Amino acid sequence: MGELTLTVHAPDTEACLRTLHQWLSAEHGLRGRVRRRHTPPSPGHMGGSADALTVILGSGGIVGLVAPLCAWLTSRRSDVAVTLEADDGRKVILDVKRATDERAVIREAQEVFRSLAERPEAHPDGQGSGAHPAGRGE
Repeated sequence: MGELTLTVHAPDTEACLRTLHQWLSAEHGLRGRVRRRHTPPSPGHMGGSADALTVILGSGGIVGLVAPLCAWLTSRRSDVAVTLEADDGRKVILDVKRATDERAVIREAQEVFRSLAERPEAHPDGQGSGAHPAGRGE
C-alpha cells in the first residue's frame, strides 16, 4: 500500500481537515508525507477548497499512522468519522463518537487498519469496505 486518502466527516469538516493536516504533519514519521487534496474551484469562484488529505505511506505502511490519527480523534470534542481509502480502492471508515480513551481508539483502529492492509477479500465485492465504530466514550 503506497498511499491513503483520508476524508473527514464532521460538523466542522474543513476545520477538522485543517487541524488533522497540522497534527499529522507534525509527526516525525509522517513529516513531508501528508498533503491536502483540493477540489477545483466552482465556476465563478476563485480557488477550490481542501476536501481530503493524501498520506504517502513509508516502508512501515499504515502502522505509523495509527497512533497519531487516534490521538487526533480522541482530542476532538465532537463526533467525527474518517474514511481511509487505499490507492487500490479499498476503504474503511473509522467512526468515533466523542472518544475519551485513546488506547481503546487505538485498539479499534488497529483492527480497522488491519482489515484495510491485509484482507482485500474481506468484502464480497473485493473492496474491503466497512464501517467500524471506535472508542466510544463510555
